[in-house]
Amino acid sequence: MTKLRIGTRGSRLALFQARLVETELRTAFPSLKTEIKEIKTLGDINPKEDISRMGGKGVFVKEIEQSLLSDEIDIAVHSMKDMPSVLPDGLVIGSVLKREDPRDVFVSADGRTLEQLQGEGRVGTGSIRRKAQLLFWFPELEVVPIRGNVDTRLRKIFSEDLDGIVLAAAGLNRLGLSERITQHLSQDHMVPAPCQGIIAIECRKDDKETRNLISAITHPDTETAATFERSFLETFGGDCQIPLGCCAQVHLGRISADSVFVDMEKKAIFRSAWKCDAEKASAEGSLMAKDLMKQAGL
Repeated sequence: MTKLRIGTRGSRLALFQARLVETELRTAFPSLKTEIKEIKTLGDINPKEDISRMGGKGVFVKEIEQSLLSDEIDIAVHSMKDMPSVLPDGLVIGSVLKREDPRDVFVSADGRTLEQLQGEGRVGTGSIRRKAQLLFWFPELEVVPIRGNVDTRLRKIFSEDLDGIVLAAAGLNRLGLSERITQHLSQDHMVPAPCQGIIAIECRKDDKETRNLISAITHPDTETAATFERSFLETFGGDCQIPLGCCAQVHLGRISADSVFVDMEKKAIFRSAWKCDAEKASAEGSLMAKDLMKQAGL
């Protein structure tokens, strides 16, 4: 291999993640030459359009995956939570980096927590999962739809006259913006999206050289958590925009996981807690989804 071509979106966070992968690979293989290629996705081209109207999950990865399939790049670096649970034929997730903090956080305009808003105020998020959980616990909130990269959403706190926004801790931490966090949200109140905080490296299934290369930087426990959460997502059918969360932790060969589904019409919340052996991650993730679906009558 003369040069490894790395495909990514062009946002500051996406480029940071691609460079993180690049650094890990160069540390493992000092002689490796790399090149980062920025690729615009449908989600980037239409920054104001509702994601569900553009097809839900996949709007930030499809064009990058097409570049992989057409051999324009060798690997694609994604925020794993943006990836559909079923990949296009010919592509695989070849590696994942160690997971960042998977929690959601509240960034306040004036330092108040969600509880200190006393159930009132204007809170921004572009996620139906976050909206549903926010409104279940704080039904008097006005949840304002916002989109854009991390920097754009932070600016909207003031340009949209919001009391704060909810977004992922991982992005703020990676961009060196953790001081902006007012409150880390407990999973008791806000279960993260499946695979939130995980960087995935996708490649062609038949490219054995690249698969062997990137496998060297895989974080095993994160890979196990991702397997569980993606199996949960695929079984539940969560590629559409639905209020669904799942987060697994792996410790000493065991998985502990929480999941949530909010029925917004019935104003009901359904939760499942799960423990299992890590070696059964795929099967057990599916079982957890079926348990949650049974509770919700789906």
